[in-house]
Amino acid sequence: MNLILLGPPGAGKGTQARRIAEGRGLMQISTGDMLRQAVASGSALGKEAESIMAAGDLVPDEIMIRMIEAWVDAPDCKNGFVLDGFPRTLAQAEALDEMLGRRDRRLDAVIEMRVDDAALVDRITGRFSCADCGAGYHDRFRRPATEGVCDACGGGAFAHRADDTAETVRARLDAYHAQTALLLPHYRAAGALKTVDGMASIDGVAREISNALDGAGGADG
Repeated sequence: MNLILLGPPGAGKGTQARRIAEGRGLMQISTGDMLRQAVASGSALGKEAESIMAAGDLVPDEIMIRMIEAWVDAPDCKNGFVLDGFPRTLAQAEALDEMLGRRDRRLDAVIEMRVDDAALVDRITGRFSCADCGAGYHDRFRRPATEGVCDACGGGAFAHRADDTAETVRARLDAYHAQTALLLPHYRAAGALKTVDGMASIDGVAREISNALDGAGGADG
């Protein structure tokens, strides 16, 4: 089974991708992790990507597809994959379709995690984490049991991400919606698109995705 998760930053794609991968024996392909591992490996492809990023440029679609191609060809991917963070544009979607087609593989489902922008801004801007161990918290939804003390490690230093401001988050959401506006009809036409409520609880989203994949629920987008 080959899947794509679509959703804006903060929607929980990574969490759901891990659950799907573990539950169904698939490989999770997170493009952010993929880039970091390629650079760390010192491979020719990794060095090429590193030089491009060092110059402040975006890694071209052709290099991203080559990286994904290597993961898709890996033995761990024989049962399929969950792709998180790619594609972002119609050109990337078409390149991915072409690459999979050369391998006689296809996408079984594209899961859109639909969100309420205002609620997602509130969710993201309230996030903070322990500076020592990275445990995550939220100003309103998940504060430490003892104020000022990390539940996980007992540390007393916390930090908000510098780019988790309301203005920045709204800009990221606007960019996401602009990019995916053409992806949704592309995958809908292919009969692959399923839409779930990305604002539900983590378990609730997982149930909706499972129902959609099993053909027991989930609305087409």
